[in-house]
Amino acid sequence: MENEKALEILKSAILMEIRGQAFYNNVATQTKDEDIRNLFTIMANEEKLHQEFLSKHYSSMKADGLKGKINLPAETDEHVANLILSPEVKNKISAAGFEASAIGASIDMETKAVEIYTDFANKSAEPAIKELFMWLANWEKGHIKILTQIDDELKEKIWYDNQFWPF
Repeated sequence: MENEKALEILKSAILMEIRGQAFYNNVATQTKDEDIRNLFTIMANEEKLHQEFLSKHYSSMKADGLKGKINLPAETDEHVANLILSPEVKNKISAAGFEASAIGASIDMETKAVEIYTDFANKSAEPAIKELFMWLANWEKGHIKILTQIDDELKEKIWYDNQFWPF
């Protein structure tokens, strides 16, 4: 029973990653700036890595069931943050433009993934599955952190440009 539930949530997670990848690729093709295009291409590639990782575990779990500890790679979103959070990229994103809206939608999408993964981890009785889904939730939290930092800086830019400061 636990294995079937895990397989179902893995299928949903794979679908979320495919949709995320499509979303980021779509934004990348619509933006005119090369640096911003690279930002969204990097995010699409991250979603593809997630999809491949989940698909591998789905196949393994389907064939062998829940057997022992799952080998999880170290969390390394630092390289992604360094690529995305460059001052040049942040300065090129218009605070009220299409790309800024896409960042807001991305935060919502990543937040939903964290909620789903955390919920399933909390409901699972199998330690290996708990660990897998908490690890996935943390992986997505890294993306939220990156996107939120960009979003916060864009808000500051809007406030400054429009003189919203009370002093």
